[in-house]
Amino acid sequence: MDDKKEMRPGIDRPLRIGTRQSPLAMVQAKMAAKAIISAQGWRNDQVELVPMIATGDKIQDRALADVGGKALWTKELDRALAEGEIDCAVHSMKDVETIRPDDFTIAAMLERADVHDRLIGAKTIKDLPEGAIVGTASPRRKAQLLRHRPDLDIRLIRGNVQTRLKKIADGEYNASILAAAGLDRLDMGDEGRKISTGLMLPAPSQGAIGIETLSDAQDVRRLLHAISHADTFRSVIAERTFLAELTADCHSPVAALARVRANDENTSEIELRAQILLPDGSESVSESIVFPVGDVKAAANLAGKMLGQASAELKAVFGR
Repeated sequence: MDDKKEMRPGIDRPLRIGTRQSPLAMVQAKMAAKAIISAQGWRNDQVELVPMIATGDKIQDRALADVGGKALWTKELDRALAEGEIDCAVHSMKDVETIRPDDFTIAAMLERADVHDRLIGAKTIKDLPEGAIVGTASPRRKAQLLRHRPDLDIRLIRGNVQTRLKKIADGEYNASILAAAGLDRLDMGDEGRKISTGLMLPAPSQGAIGIETLSDAQDVRRLLHAISHADTFRSVIAERTFLAELTADCHSPVAALARVRANDENTSEIELRAQILLPDGSESVSESIVFPVGDVKAAANLAGKMLGQASAELKAVFGR
């Protein structure tokens, strides 16, 4: 046997799946591992989780947009991929930078979970008391809340789901908003009240789990392709294309939600709803579009149309 023969992941050695070490990230990585094991008919020991602490998990006192943005969730996993320590990495897609290095590719997405936000601490946004302190680290959620309730006192809240819930229980905040998908995956589906997407359209890619690998790792890409949910992949790519055209960053209040549906001709099309806002919620542009699956320009065109309707102040949020 040739000693230089490359070891095949999952066959000659375990497939190494990189993940952040937070409770939610670990649950999501286990979901990906389970899907791969099932699709390939593997034993459990043919997959290995490789947890690591992301820089974003270490910083608890500042908004990540002020100290490096979404890259703080991915850079440790990127390094491990580039140096061959892991074969693939599991991400919450809403935490992945819109523009990624060419060396990496999102090879698969699991079926999307609940896309809604949930309000913790009150039955509805209307029920929050005057001047209520609401914790969020999301510019989108802050802008949307202030659009509906300008009186609210929106303050930064950081930490994992359990930490945030404790801060509300301890009275440090009156309320907070968390993603339904994360709560469900942590078996906390009874926490909070669902907010309609008509009231608060979610973040692009919310509820989606992506699995990234090296672009030239064809064997790993084939393994991952087998577990990818096609409609989720198409929807999230449409949302990320919309973001890319906006040149949105972590400071930009942006919401987008795409879904694949069948039309009257029984062919697939994508409905994309989107919203851009000023950080204080005082201005908002909302639009939607329906386009055929495979139309790669439609989402970008929607972004251009919305910017065309925006004021100079709102355009400036996106560097225009």
